[in-house]
Amino acid sequence: MTDRPLTLMAVHAHPDDEATGTGGVLARYAAEGFRTVLVTCTDGGCGDGPGGVKPGDPGHDPAAVAVMRRRELEASCEVLKISDLETLDYADSGMMGWPANDAPGAFWGTPVAEGAARLAELMRHYRPDVVVTYDENGFYGHPDHIQANRITMAALEMTELTPKVYWTTAPRSMMQRFGETMRALGEDLPEPDPEEAAAMAQIGLPDDEITTWVDTTAFSGQKFDSLAAHASQGENIFFLKMGKERFGELMGMETFVRVRDTTGAPVPENDLFAGLR
Repeated sequence: MTDRPLTLMAVHAHPDDEATGTGGVLARYAAEGFRTVLVTCTDGGCGDGPGGVKPGDPGHDPAAVAVMRRRELEASCEVLKISDLETLDYADSGMMGWPANDAPGAFWGTPVAEGAARLAELMRHYRPDVVVTYDENGFYGHPDHIQANRITMAALEMTELTPKVYWTTAPRSMMQRFGETMRALGEDLPEPDPEEAAAMAQIGLPDDEITTWVDTTAFSGQKFDSLAAHASQGENIFFLKMGKERFGELMGMETFVRVRDTTGAPVPENDLFAGLR
């Protein structure tokens, strides 16, 4: 037996990613007395700058954006009561196909073995019982999300310490409700071209393929506030336009696919720590 607290480690690509898919579980398990560790891989320098200036536009300074987003990330961690924040500080690679993909120091161009070795050191230090990251497509094809998956899975192979590993996902039924909610709120959502529509239809999973459904409704207010802490990116965070009540109704359930398990806990499950307590 050990008095070491059960530990959740979430590996995310950018400041603000921690809130969307895992803000509820981070807040819930912190409230239950578990250690919560957030690893953020990039500096977020390809986000919007002050006044909403976009990457590549005159006046956009990635270094200044990174400093601003680090402050926002720390504020988000305070809201979610995250125990430990670790930043790898790779340069934000931007969206797939952007020139930033190939910039010096960009996360997308970093050798997987290098990033994995750094993450493995953090895993050896914190010895997480549960690790959460994205799926192999980074949920929607973002290069930094894909790279986060790659280094996480490689680091897990290096350490062989973690009993349970999960990838974030979303039920297709929820994705449909999200679109309906945005239209109800009067959002002018452009019609995607057929190729984009086909790609969007593949985001998330059919409900019956999701292994883990964690009810975080009681923590949806914290989750909303953690997203709001990333104020500089507010134009891009559609969830904030719902308001807290609608947000809680739509975003109170966080869903995952269990990809590694040594506990034998049956699925479907409603607790990332099932079999560990």
